[in-house]
Amino acid sequence: MSALPTTPTICKTALNAVHRQMGAKMVEFNGWDMPVEYPSSGGIIAEHMAVRTGIGIFDVSHMGDIRLSGPGALAAVQHISMNDVARLAVGQAQYSALLYPQGTFVDDVIVHRLGDDEYLLVINAGTREKDFSWVRENTRSFDCRVENLSDDFTQIAIQGPRAVEVLQRLTDADLSSVKFYWVTRGTVCGLKNILIARTGYTGEDGFEIYIPSDETTSARVWNKILKMGKELGALPCGLGARNTLRLEAKLPLYEHEISDTINVWEAGLDRFCKMEKPEFIGRAALEKARAEGLKRVLTGIEMIDRGIARDGYKVQDETGREIGYVTSGSPAPFLKKNIALAYVPPAFSEIGRGELKVDIRGQGVTARVVPTPFYKRQKKT
Repeated sequence: MSALPTTPTICKTALNAVHRQMGAKMVEFNGWDMPVEYPSSGGIIAEHMAVRTGIGIFDVSHMGDIRLSGPGALAAVQHISMNDVARLAVGQAQYSALLYPQGTFVDDVIVHRLGDDEYLLVINAGTREKDFSWVRENTRSFDCRVENLSDDFTQIAIQGPRAVEVLQRLTDADLSSVKFYWVTRGTVCGLKNILIARTGYTGEDGFEIYIPSDETTSARVWNKILKMGKELGALPCGLGARNTLRLEAKLPLYEHEISDTINVWEAGLDRFCKMEKPEFIGRAALEKARAEGLKRVLTGIEMIDRGIARDGYKVQDETGREIGYVTSGSPAPFLKKNIALAYVPPAFSEIGRGELKVDIRGQGVTARVVPTPFYKRQKKT
């Protein structure tokens, strides 16, 4: 007899029951049962605008966490990541990526230096197991310990220009002293020694906190944050708003703007790739690719005619010839435009060059190349 087919297990965060009690619209995302929007918040547009103008709260516990510690941790992280970890002070974080030997993406990551010989890599939900296996395999020759801490934390993102006001009321840490892409520890909602990172995936100021992942504690902290932020208009937010926010800010999404077939130069992430540092995986291939020149580049486009350029739609030149494809596209709630990111040949990526077309259900809809990021927050002076 043949074995019965197995149904893939859908993972749930410690806040899953809370989301359902709040009436969130739930969807399967990279193997996780996650809220895409909260009708009680007013939906994706209202959640998006709350983050841009005030504060939004996200459950991002589906993200993964890998800790490297020990005398060889620095050398190990240097070897597997493209940014220069040696530049980090204790308490500092950086955007980086893990690369295959061909210079394409295993995943993009946030690297936090938590101690002299301790680093935390925050990885994407859909690549958790792949990333951990890859990191473990490629650091075997280094004197360091590699641990998968992905299930140890409930990760809550508090995002928006008023995020600091809300979180400061719930912690004894001096958040005014924590710069963007720095981390600290403090008591949060009575929980001691909580990691507080001034990071996020929305294009706004904000924080991500890492608390114990049991359901009771997670629910208490989540509800306390929302209650404390209510007078400032804080809303619970789902993956829908998280996606439109990151698109406005041109923050890449794995399997869209970056993947195992796209290299660093094509993705426009040059500034995070430190070719001058010691040898790292993918460096040789990137040197060769840069010398050979690019055949495609990630480009921002804005729809001129009515229509939404959705993920995977074909991009055409003025004559209707296919030249590329959309990686991510949607309405931009804050900008009130329809925007997209697309891979096109370099000659078609020049701002002001002329019009492009996006094939929407068989019709070429006019678009133009625009500067990116589409949205950039105004930093306080």
